[in-house]
Amino acid sequence: MMTLPMFPDAAPVLPDIRPARRIKGTAPLLLAALGGDFPTEAVSSLAIGFDGVEGDYHAGPTRKSGGREPWYPRGTEIRNERQLSIVAADELALAARDMGIERIEPGWIGANLVIEGIPLLSMLPPRTQLFFEGGVTLRIDGDNAPCRIAGAQIARNFPHMDETRLALSFVSAAKRRRGVVAWVEKPGVISAGEAVTARIWEQWVYPGA
Repeated sequence: MMTLPMFPDAAPVLPDIRPARRIKGTAPLLLAALGGDFPTEAVSSLAIGFDGVEGDYHAGPTRKSGGREPWYPRGTEIRNERQLSIVAADELALAARDMGIERIEPGWIGANLVIEGIPLLSMLPPRTQLFFEGGVTLRIDGDNAPCRIAGAQIARNFPHMDETRLALSFVSAAKRRRGVVAWVEKPGVISAGEAVTARIWEQWVYPGA
């Protein structure tokens, strides 16, 4: 079945197309989950392979599906598009404010990279490439939806507060502020403080019903 009219003069009107662009930033903080659980700790560099950060909790070519993939039975083996978690300190500060706490440490929620200088990091569209000056390229899959598990990890650091309420508040406070997840397009080593360039591809809003 044809999706476009046969004659060019009857072609549909295309949506507004925003041109590709580049935004420069830095990666002042790198972290890895090397202890068998998802919280991360600061490291001076990240050895990146095609499976992700070497030895990291989220590394691997595949992963098990969970609540984010309700179209599969839980535990189905699927491609791992969540090899790395990337956050911005300014967005975490806003989430912490709305939760009524003084801070959210990137390591508490399993971040691998903290990036500065790229506004609205969590809103970077899927397919965006992150080119690091040392040669690594990451490709963003999309925003990282906040969950109660990460919220509970935050709550453990504030024992004087209601743990359940605080864990649940993270879900709404960190919506579109929890950063993005990415997979490895070109491996190598990322060093703390390294410059990074985000290449944002052409964008448009698909107009189909």
